[in-house]
This record gives sequence, C-alpha cells and structure tokens, in this order.
Amino acid sequence: MMLVLGLFVFQLQTIPYQSLQRDVDYRWPTNNRIGLRPMPQFLGVNEEKITLSGVLLPEITGGRLSMLALNLMADEGRAWPLLEGSGTIYGLFVINSVSETHTEFFSNGAPRKIEFTLTLTRVDESLGTMLGDMKGQADGLLNQAGGLANQAAMKVGGLFS
Repeated sequence: MMLVLGLFVFQLQTIPYQSLQRDVDYRWPTNNRIGLRPMPQFLGVNEEKITLSGVLLPEITGGRLSMLALNLMADEGRAWPLLEGSGTIYGLFVINSVSETHTEFFSNGAPRKIEFTLTLTRVDESLGTMLGDMKGQADGLLNQAGGLANQAAMKVGGLFS
C-alpha cells in the first residue's frame, strides 16, 4: 500500500503513482511603514495541495476501473482522509481534478497506456482538530456501547430474578 484516500488504496493493482508533489502556501502580507521597509506579518497557512501523477499500463497495473473509482469519489464532493503507507496522516482532502490521457490503443480501442494527474486540496483546519473530532466520536461510541452493555446486563439479570 502506497497511499489511502478514503477507502481507495493506491497500490500496483490500482493506481501506482510515480510522483507525489505537496505544496503548502503560507500567508505573509506586508504592512507599509513610513520611512521603513514594509513589515511582513504571518497570518497562517493558506492552502495545501497534493498532486499525484503517473502512468498506468492496464496490462500490468490498474486501469480504467481504478480511474473510474476516483472519478466517482470526486463526484461525491466529500472530503476523504489521506494516509500514507508509512503511517503519515496528511488530513482531510477533496479531489479537485482528475486528468487522464489515453495513448497506444488496443484494436478494441482500450488504452495500453494511461497518463494521469490527480489534484487534492486539504479542507480540515488542522490535524489536531481532525484527531480531536475522531476522539470525540470514539468517546461517543464508547459511551453508547457502555449504555447498551448496561441495558443488556439489566435485561439478562431480569431473566434470572
């Protein structure tokens, strides 16, 4: 496994990208001062984008069905968690664009070669916020499970009284 976007796994059998480019922009506007140089001020992170690109050879790697799965995910308009196979958590990303170029065709019109570019944009505030939300959700699930266990214990106890 190279990377996971939501439930889509990037690997040799699906879409093995050859290039991952990560761009993070930071906001540093300047304030003009009389008689002095302008003073830059840090306002925070602006935008984070990840671009995956590569070449698919459907006889060896993934092909049109894998690309279709990514297009369907993009059509959902949802944010998906992005995790690297090494354990790096990038955050929640939306699919901005999917670009495909089909070349070198079989006699039935199916491509022998698919060049692709996938652009993702991060939409969560911060990794801490995302993990905090996950912790809150996990705590809620544990509380619900505990409540169900107590109800079950009371009902089972009622059978024996």
